[in-house]
Amino acid sequence: MRIQNLFLFGAMIFLASCSQQQQARKPISHTSGTFIKESIERNKVLIADEEDLIAEIIKKDSLKSYIASNKGYWYKYETKVEEVTATPKRGDIAFFDYEIKDLNSRIIYTIADTKPQVYYVDKENIMMGLRDGIKLMKKGETVTFLFPSHMAYGYHGDDKKIGTNEPLICTVSLNDIKVDTQAKN
Repeated sequence: MRIQNLFLFGAMIFLASCSQQQQARKPISHTSGTFIKESIERNKVLIADEEDLIAEIIKKDSLKSYIASNKGYWYKYETKVEEVTATPKRGDIAFFDYEIKDLNSRIIYTIADTKPQVYYVDKENIMMGLRDGIKLMKKGETVTFLFPSHMAYGYHGDDKKIGTNEPLICTVSLNDIKVDTQAKN
């Protein structure tokens, strides 16, 4: 009888262990979303502060008329071409010079530092604000752009002279526009 009980007990343990399937463990996640929310709030404050600084610059430069772009930066014409001519568009090659200053008008990069630029419009990676601003210009124009940091080099800077979250003043002269004859249609 003991052997029977032992056999019966062993069979019950065997059946009980077969009926339980092991389940995969799921990772424990404790995301609350606070990091993203805090980051959004920090960026809103940063942008508002930069826009206040830019508004002060515009207010002090009362002799010039600034235009607010729909992309979040401001610009003024130093030299404006009044005649109706083409502006750079995707596929064109823009030849320009530019200088970069901080908001206190301290020069970061001179025209000599930046060299004459050859830019394949919308096909190369340049500063986000310049990418858009150049397309507003006509050959022969010089424009000064006031870029908040998110339209300049952002939170990363340029790893050289431009720091983290630094708004910039860029004065750009568009020297020429050519159609890229090498581009595939």
